[in-house]
Amino acid sequence: MPRPRITMNKRALSEATDRELVTALVEDGDEPCFRELYRRHTPRLYQLILRMVGGVDQDAEDVVQETWVRAAEGAKRFEWKSSFPSWLTGIGINRAKELLRRRNRRPMFDLTEQSEPRAPTAPVGERVDLERALALLPDGYRTVLVLHDVEGYRHDEIAERLGIATGTSKSQLFHARRYVRALLEPAREVGNEQVV
Repeated sequence: MPRPRITMNKRALSEATDRELVTALVEDGDEPCFRELYRRHTPRLYQLILRMVGGVDQDAEDVVQETWVRAAEGAKRFEWKSSFPSWLTGIGINRAKELLRRRNRRPMFDLTEQSEPRAPTAPVGERVDLERALALLPDGYRTVLVLHDVEGYRHDEIAERLGIATGTSKSQLFHARRYVRALLEPAREVGNEQVV
């Protein structure tokens, strides 16, 4: 005997757990359940992806859309070993990395101590805001900084998600913070010399 279709009114949707919504989506293709999951999780996902792609709105929108397509396709294979938002974020991180590679940007994690870029200095009197500073970071630095300092991931979690060593994550974070500090601290002139 076929299982009866799950139907939820608007209030029931908002009170349903992610697991109930995903189950209804997988078993019944329930579009209102998908819309509820999308409503719940897209704002945070979008902010994360926007920072990872350097503040480019169109890129972030494309990555978020790809993320939801992949999530909807893969929902039946999701094993609930992590929370739904963590799983969705992992898909988003992978899509963002893929976008950066497709755009022929420099590789995300080829930075070593020897090839570390020199931190830029802000023009005299100009203050750079945090979002702009994040956008100016090299991709690898920005990704680790956002995942660690903004999203709260531990270095071992970052390493696992990005396929890098834990030490690389720590190094990237150290250099990213130094880079951002250099951008945020306005340079000042002393005599004819610029002091950073």
